[in-house]
Amino acid sequence: MTRLLVVEDEPGIALALEDDLTLEGYRVEVIQDGLAAVKRAREEPFDAILLDVMLPGKDGFEVCRELRRSGVRTPILMLTARAQEAEKVLGLEAGADDYVTKPFGVRELRARIAALLRRSQAGSAPPSVRIGDAEVDFARGEIRRGKETAPLTPLEFRLLQASSAPGDASSPASN
Repeated sequence: MTRLLVVEDEPGIALALEDDLTLEGYRVEVIQDGLAAVKRAREEPFDAILLDVMLPGKDGFEVCRELRRSGVRTPILMLTARAQEAEKVLGLEAGADDYVTKPFGVRELRARIAALLRRSQAGSAPPSVRIGDAEVDFARGEIRRGKETAPLTPLEFRLLQASSAPGDASSPASN
C-alpha cells in the first residue's frame, strides 16, 4: 500500500487530507511540525511527502532542504498558502518535486500525487501492458480497450502496477 507522509499543522486541513487520501487507498500518516517531519521521514521510507511551508519548529523549505541534504529521495509536494513565484521557486530549488497552493482543488491534488508517484516509480513497471483486449498505459495512468479509454483510480493503478512488476511470474506481461 502506498504510504504518504502529510506534514500539516492546521488540524482541519490535516484531517481533510488524511480522510480524503485514505479513501483513495493511501496509507496516510500526519505530522504537525517541521522537526518531527524530518525525524519521521528519515526513520522510515514513504512513497511521497505532502509538506506545508508554514510549520512550527522548522519551516517546510528547511525541512525539504534538510531531507535532500541527508539523502532522502522521497518525492515531495509542497502544499502552501504562499502563492508568489519567488516562494514557488524557493520550494523547488530546496528540492521539492511539485508545489500546490492553497486553496487547492481536491481532484487536482489527487492528480498531482498520482503523477508524482508515477514519475518516482517509472522504472518499476513497463510503460504499458496488454491484458486480453485491453492495454494498461502506466505513463498516462489509464486503461484502453479499442478506442475507449478510462482513467484509473490511484488504487487501481497501484494494483495493476504491482501485478506487472518485472520478474513477477504472475505478471500480465507474461500472459
